[in-house]
Amino acid sequence: MTKKTILITGCSTGIGLVAARDLRQHGWHVIASCRQQRDCDRLRAEGFLSPRLDYCDPDSITAAVAEVMAETGGTLDAVFHNGARGLPGAIEDLPTDGFRDLMESNLLGWHELTRQLMPIMRAQGHGRIVLNSSVLGYVSMRYRGAYVATKFALEGWADCLRIELRDSPISVSLIEPGPITSALRRNNAHQFHRWIDWEKSPHADNYRTGLVARFAEDKQSLDPFELPAEAVVAKLIHALENPRPRARYRVTKPAHIMSLLRRLLPTKTLDWVISKG
Repeated sequence: MTKKTILITGCSTGIGLVAARDLRQHGWHVIASCRQQRDCDRLRAEGFLSPRLDYCDPDSITAAVAEVMAETGGTLDAVFHNGARGLPGAIEDLPTDGFRDLMESNLLGWHELTRQLMPIMRAQGHGRIVLNSSVLGYVSMRYRGAYVATKFALEGWADCLRIELRDSPISVSLIEPGPITSALRRNNAHQFHRWIDWEKSPHADNYRTGLVARFAEDKQSLDPFELPAEAVVAKLIHALENPRPRARYRVTKPAHIMSLLRRLLPTKTLDWVISKG
């Protein structure tokens, strides 16, 4: 029986890398894309087809889709949108260019890749679109405004797409993790120091004792409810293989708790709870 094929983005580390390896063992033909060519080369050495795909580079998206089509003979069963990054900092400290760059990385590039894959899925008569969102796609958190904005937008975008495809054989699912072990914290530190002039900010004292101190920690896992990337992959497999995939899959206790509190608490009370966390 022919293996089903999936394109996964953001496979250099973390969730994407674990998903690529686990799904291959699970019987999928995995195409594992990365933003940097050196990471693609490393995955090619592991036996993956690994096109370079940078959500901020539309030409790389088009080239990656062409490479996938050449590999599969013009079909693709599923895509797992995973590549994303953060940009911590107070909204008033956030340069518009940095915000725009994050929107390209976390939303607009996902839109472009999906648009290029939709005709393929429609022509073959099936497809699964799975999007790695976040608990921060339905609750906010101080100093995460840019990332929150991209994930809230992704959630609404996915809801619209799912409704529009309701009568088609193409499914759309969101995975909403809480804290997961990954390189996101290290990447967040890089983006923070690149874009935020924190020492001149009215939030400087909070940054110094909060974000800056956290980024300086050697310990990689600082969250008490943090789970390994395999927890996300378990939900991904259900979204890909179950005859009736869910619209949303929440991962980790904080994701479930915040979903419940969002429904039960008045806004000001929820703001207070989040501010204390």
